[in-house]
Amino acid sequence: MAPHRATLRRAVSGRPGDLLLAALAVLVQVGGTALVARHQAATRTLDVSGYLLLAAGPVALIARRWWPAAVLATAFAATLGYTLLSYPGGPIWMALIVAFFTALVTGHRLAAYGSLAAGYVSFLWLTALATGRPGPSAWAAVGLAAWLLFLGAGSELIRNRRAYAQASRQRAIEEQRSAYEADRRRASEERLGIARELHDVVAHSLSLINVQASVTLELLDRRPEQVRTALTAIKQVSRDALVDVQSVLDALRRPGEEAPLAPAPSLRDIADLVRRAEATGLTVGLRVTANLAARSSGTDAAGYRIVQEALTNVVRHADASAVTVCIGEDDGALVIEVEDDGPGRTGDRADGGGSGIRGMRERAAALGGELTAGRQPGGGWRVRARLPLGPR
Repeated sequence: MAPHRATLRRAVSGRPGDLLLAALAVLVQVGGTALVARHQAATRTLDVSGYLLLAAGPVALIARRWWPAAVLATAFAATLGYTLLSYPGGPIWMALIVAFFTALVTGHRLAAYGSLAAGYVSFLWLTALATGRPGPSAWAAVGLAAWLLFLGAGSELIRNRRAYAQASRQRAIEEQRSAYEADRRRASEERLGIARELHDVVAHSLSLINVQASVTLELLDRRPEQVRTALTAIKQVSRDALVDVQSVLDALRRPGEEAPLAPAPSLRDIADLVRRAEATGLTVGLRVTANLAARSSGTDAAGYRIVQEALTNVVRHADASAVTVCIGEDDGALVIEVEDDGPGRTGDRADGGGSGIRGMRERAAALGGELTAGRQPGGGWRVRARLPLGPR
């Protein structure tokens, strides 16, 4: 019962616009009819019952948004009862017209058009029979029919315009929601891309620095003459890391700001990665059979980062002495293989669950390629990536 009481309370209280419309309808329908009734001596005197019938329709308009069909029925019955009792004419149709329009616009088309048909028959012939007056003339019948058709056509036009406006608003809301979701997806992809770039740059460089620092500590007492070489390597790696990080940060500049000064990573710089890995004591074999000068920027950068991360994992986890890097082409794809002779991996990297291997897979998948990583039957670990050379 509580929901029905709340609805009734809202309907009775009404919106300010509905209250104003009902008051205006009462003023026009009751007050206007009372004024013109003074000059209609041949009709029934306007008494209390007549005033109540005149006011019933306008007062019911307060609830027209909640019960449009019921309000239409109330206005129709009150207006028909008023005419059947031979009360004076006047602006007695205002509440009925507003109720009809409201019912049609809100989708109660059956009730609206039913009231038109019933009204055409009742107000022309039923009132004539009830009051004993002669039936309507042909001009009156045609005129009322034309008026009712005009009323229905005008209401349909307004209903269609409102439905179109509502559909346009809904489309705009859906477009805004789609644009918001697209922005969220783009932001998420950009965050993942930035995370991969920073991970690849920082993890690679810090791993090399960590290995070189460990070598330096071991050489400090036994062979101090080699300490300079190790420190020089640390300096070079840290400088390269700063350049790479600055390149990533420059890529985050807003449009119109200064363009990044550092070049994007490329497979043509693969020799630098090999040199850094060799500085840690690894023996690195490099075999390149692909044309590295004709690669797209996306494939080139992804291939570079995959080799970088694979070498970083070898330095950090493999406990290997030698690693082989092969870059070639196979059936329209760039194939990258990094294989070491280490006994295995430790931690999450052992089963490929680390963020480094996951980042490599994401890079390959973003280009429509694939990447596999795992132990080899004869020992060691191999990373193999296939990156499409053509458009995705």
